[in-house]
Amino acid sequence: MSVILYGIIGIIVTMLGIGFYVARKVKGDSVNYIVAGRGLILPLAAATLMAQSLDSNATLGNTDLVASFGFWAGAALPVGLATCLFLTGLFFAKPMNRMNLTTLPDFYRRKYGRTAEILASVIMSVAYAFLLAGNLVAGGFLFEIFVGTSFQMGVFIIAALVLAYTVAGGLFSVAYTDFLQAGVALVGSIALIIFVTSQYGITIPSGMGPTNLGQLTDPSQGAYINLATIVALGLGDIVAIDFMERVFAADSPETARKACFIGAAGTLIIGIPFSIVALSANPILASLGVESGGQAVLYTLLQNAVPPWLGALVIAGILAASFSTSDGAILGTSAVIARNIGNIRVDESEAVATDGGTSDDNGSDGGLLGTDSDKLLTVTRLMSVPITLLGIFFAIRVSATGMLLVLAFDIMLAGAFVPLVMGLYWPDMATTPAALASMVGGSLTRLGLFVLVPTTYAYENTLLYIENDIFTASFDGLPTFIAAGVSLVVFVAVAYATKDSYGVRTLDRDGRRTIVAGGEDEE
Repeated sequence: MSVILYGIIGIIVTMLGIGFYVARKVKGDSVNYIVAGRGLILPLAAATLMAQSLDSNATLGNTDLVASFGFWAGAALPVGLATCLFLTGLFFAKPMNRMNLTTLPDFYRRKYGRTAEILASVIMSVAYAFLLAGNLVAGGFLFEIFVGTSFQMGVFIIAALVLAYTVAGGLFSVAYTDFLQAGVALVGSIALIIFVTSQYGITIPSGMGPTNLGQLTDPSQGAYINLATIVALGLGDIVAIDFMERVFAADSPETARKACFIGAAGTLIIGIPFSIVALSANPILASLGVESGGQAVLYTLLQNAVPPWLGALVIAGILAASFSTSDGAILGTSAVIARNIGNIRVDESEAVATDGGTSDDNGSDGGLLGTDSDKLLTVTRLMSVPITLLGIFFAIRVSATGMLLVLAFDIMLAGAFVPLVMGLYWPDMATTPAALASMVGGSLTRLGLFVLVPTTYAYENTLLYIENDIFTASFDGLPTFIAAGVSLVVFVAVAYATKDSYGVRTLDRDGRRTIVAGGEDEE
């Protein structure tokens, strides 16, 4: 335990040191702060996408689900996330990088107008509060078990540490710490499966292995939930504000595309070993006479079945994963609230697309809230605090890692995915009323089903449930498909009804100008 504790302290000190050191690159410029000056080279862009993808939900939540329900229940998390990155690289990375966007809701503003921008921002902000919460949950349990704090105190400590360097350095701090975090997670994941395989062998309980495709086809084996997980992450994560923030920050469209493909491969390489190990976790613990009780099965395994150095390495990887997604969620959501809801814009004509910006001769940004910082930067930093507090609230209220991850992207799949795809690939029919109706219809459908179904991804709905006799636990998983379907049908129907009477806001070839009746709006 002392070795693990030293590992926890070491990774925290290292990440804080890196985060604060590279914070000087911000130089008072919101473009540097939010999208790293649009200058991330391929290794940094790929590492930060990989680290953002493999959070503690997809590692800790992954192993818990596999141990309880079978391989595909947990592996659906990294598979869905890798699918998202692959599809983003295939269809979205290049066009979205060319648009010179600062936040994802900027696209909705250019294509559909101010109301759509605000609505998309609200949907994404709510979803990301759940995502942040899921990572704080994992960190809270980690501190409770290995450091000796209470769960609630662990959540507050993790949140405070992540908030500190995120506020200081924005995406620069996030990207550079993500590079470390991805490396630690990769080494820890591979070392763990090698050790377990060589020392204990891989034991696959009957009906729970990767070849049991009934987990993907038979509703009684959780097929609805497993497929919904893959779809929610594979499609809903495409409209993730932190993923797209990294796409915007890449130094070229080709870098953005390659980074997505590398991130997808890395997500599988790191995530699947956790699923394989989890299949053997219960048999290994049983052979050692150990019961996990209510504790995460991976934590119990690391405490009792592996050498302290390996436990420390894997725990450091999980903690790093918790940090990596938490910082991205705080930064991305804060920027959306300041820029897209608060409507604070800055003139980017003088922004330097590397490490530059509006700074004094000494490269200082005048402090966190100094006068040399532009207004968008200052407000984004201020918004980080309430966003973090909201994440803490949800973490303490709903302490389920994997469920919170999927629910976050389920919300965005229902409310924001269809307008993005249609705006890019069906632009002549994508009207503003269609986008607004789609966002409202999909979101309300998902919200309604959330409060009516007693479980969400096999976890009891303790947040907001209205008891009824119509929707039972067997319905779990289907709301993902129903809400997305409503969003699509409503969009198409309203688009056809309004294409002639309302008109369409179209984007130029690079997506940087909105062409409307009577002229062009410079964005």
